[in-house]
Amino acid sequence: MVKLQTVSGCSKTIKKVTFYFSPHSSYCYQAGYESQFVALSKEVIDSFFDYILKEFAGRRKYITIFGGEPFLNAPQHKENIAYIIQEAARNNLEVAVVTNGYHLQEYMEILKSGKIREIQVTLDGTRDIHNKRRFLKGGDATFDRIVSGVDLLLENQIPVNLRMVVDRQNISNLPDLAKFAIGKGWTSSALFKTQLGRNYELHECQANQQKLYSRLELYQDLYALLKEFPYISEFHRPAFSVSKFLFEQGEMPAPLFDACTGTKTEWAFDFTGNIYACTATVGKHGESLGTFYPEVRKDAEAVEEWQERDILSITKCQSCNLSLICGGGCASMAKNYNGSLNSHDCRPVSELLGLGIAHYFNE
Repeated sequence: MVKLQTVSGCSKTIKKVTFYFSPHSSYCYQAGYESQFVALSKEVIDSFFDYILKEFAGRRKYITIFGGEPFLNAPQHKENIAYIIQEAARNNLEVAVVTNGYHLQEYMEILKSGKIREIQVTLDGTRDIHNKRRFLKGGDATFDRIVSGVDLLLENQIPVNLRMVVDRQNISNLPDLAKFAIGKGWTSSALFKTQLGRNYELHECQANQQKLYSRLELYQDLYALLKEFPYISEFHRPAFSVSKFLFEQGEMPAPLFDACTGTKTEWAFDFTGNIYACTATVGKHGESLGTFYPEVRKDAEAVEEWQERDILSITKCQSCNLSLICGGGCASMAKNYNGSLNSHDCRPVSELLGLGIAHYFNE
């Protein structure tokens, strides 16, 4: 998947394009997506670049390669990834990649030849915890190879975004992962940053829902861990809604009229030629907004519905005194829960602000 994203406030927006490969993951929240076993071709890649260079001409943009797993260690697949990175560089476009990190060593020369914005790599904890959650098909461990890959990225001055996907089964390992990253010297690098990803239901129900966090429950447990293990902040500084911004900038951020990036600051494209609003909708039946291959076609009415969604079009947001912080939430989640894009996906803003102000300002 290639994702194209814009940043508001710029006269020439940044578009984030995501090129999507068929999703295969141990995380069951990705059930409900269609897996299509079609080989990616240079013809599709060329059509993709033709489309974004014409459709988003004059706009600053970058590409995110997403999956599934884009860094598979197969000759033809590596050749296609190298071609995407080569074509992006030829057109002065940066590339970000979301990968499990297992084959980073095999892709290092390809990455060094491109304009790499960042590589997002997932570690779900320290060695024992991670290896129980993210293992090879035959059960072999992955932690040590991923760590070596992160080391290699930083040695080659390639930015790393380390992501820990958390739920109730591994959140208690966050202090140990933070301590590990600090000990490795990762956190002292200006090229290293982190994020916590919440393992949650998107389109389908999980078999074991008891392990899942709500947004508020996750931040409540995170707040408690930060109090007990303050060094976690050297590894990860959570937003707690706008609390972190308020603490660091000394003022509130600009009003958020729309928290959804789909078709405004983000577009997604899959390897079969379909166009989607965002990464959350790629591969989901009925969510395609058109095609860039083998023909260019766009559902203008569907695109307009996405683009016109904001807190003014959502009935519940119109009377909410926190709407300019929440922004109406995720359109895809709102549609799943309420049946309409122009419905709410409320965020627990008040509660998150309370936790964040207690954490940052009591520091």
